Parts: sequence; C-alpha cells; structure tokens
Amino acid sequence: MTRFIAVLAACTIAIVLGVTYFLTKGRGGDLASCGASSVAGGADQIGGPFTLVDETGTEVTSAALLTKPSLIYFGYTFCPDVCPLDAARNAEAVDMLAERGIEVQPIFITIDPKRDTPEVLAEYTDFLHPKMIGLTGSEAQVKAASQAYRTYYKAQPAEVGQEDFYLVDHSTFTYLTLPETGFVEFFRREVSAEDMAEKTACFIGQS
Repeated sequence: MTRFIAVLAACTIAIVLGVTYFLTKGRGGDLASCGASSVAGGADQIGGPFTLVDETGTEVTSAALLTKPSLIYFGYTFCPDVCPLDAARNAEAVDMLAERGIEVQPIFITIDPKRDTPEVLAEYTDFLHPKMIGLTGSEAQVKAASQAYRTYYKAQPAEVGQEDFYLVDHSTFTYLTLPETGFVEFFRREVSAEDMAEKTACFIGQS
C-alpha cells in the first residue's frame, strides 16, 4: 500500500509539472518567471485581430502591425493629463530598452476617433516619440479593438455650446504583445518607466 501511494504521488507531481511546463515554457519560454500579472480568465482572453487607420490614413491590420514587441495604449489626444503622462512613460521605457539593444514599438490607439484624425494623431505621437504609431478608425473599428483588449471608455456629455470640448473616461493599462505569442502582460499607470523596461526585457528574453 505504501508503495502504491508513493507511485501515485510521483505520478501526480509529474502531471502537475507537465501542466506547468505547458503553460509557461510550452508557450514560448518561461514567461511565468517574469512575474506576469494575473488576468481574469487567463491571458488568452486579451488581444485579438483588429483593423484600424494609421497616421497616413492607410487601413492597417494587427497582423501587419504587431510584427515586433509592442506597447499598446488606448487613450485620446484631448486627454488633459493622464494620457500624455502615460504615453510619455511608455516612450521613456522604449528608449531605455533601445539602449539595451531591444527594439519595442510604442502604439497609441485613440478611443476618440471623432476628434483624433490621422493628422491629429501624427502631430501628437511625433511629439511624444518618433517611433510611436498612432491609430484611429471608424467608431466600429475602434470599439472592436477596445473590446479585443478588454478596455473601457465612455465619452462624457459636453456643455451646451462646447460640443467639441468633452472628456472621455477610459481605462489606463498599457499592453505588451510579442510576435507569435500575442498579449503577455499589462502595466498599470503607477508602474515606472524603469520597471516597465525591465519587465518587458524579461518577457522578450524568454519568448
């Protein structure tokens, strides 16, 4: 009986280790060692295909765009404080990674396509970082991209006579995606550029 229990225990441990390996190394490196944030429903629930419009007015797909490690942020150019600070933090992390020989592209997806035309986004992203890509699109296209990454946004009512001056409530996560792997991590806005760069480098090194 003792021998049977020992064999059963060994088999159980082997199964657990096998499942763990599949969920980490089996998906392209020991990603768990980088301290991935917990995602309700699992990481596979975030991300997916989208089609948007870039700063030149050209329609682009996620498949054509996300061919290198990317930091994706959903915001809008009329945002008074949160968005510019978050986007600047992302740009700083990208520069830190570049100093280490790691190329990451920063992406800014507007959740306010009514005001954020390709021209407006081009001026905004060029100011923040020369490699930052701004994306807009139709209301339906933006909504689909937002839903793919499970973000939230809602425009607030504008004052009478001030229809073009409204605010938009929105979530403030930055998403790290890797080619082939897809979404691997999200960063809250309180994460510093240094910590973002360090964690991003870890994920890229393990992919």
